[in-house]
Amino acid sequence: MGPYPTDVTEKAYNGSDRNAFKFGFTPQAELWNGRLAMIGFLAYLLWDYQGYSVLHEVLNLIH
Repeated sequence: MGPYPTDVTEKAYNGSDRNAFKFGFTPQAELWNGRLAMIGFLAYLLWDYQGYSVLHEVLNLIH
């Protein structure tokens, strides 16, 4: 048995697959929320790298 997850460890939280797409306050929803947040943050960083900086424009309004 190696360090990789098995069916036993994947179903340890609430008896169902951790990668299932479930709504509500479940461990599955929290995993998907984190994944989508990481995708959104990466998309913002790429958008900012292309020169369309929303943060820069907001900070210029404040200054």
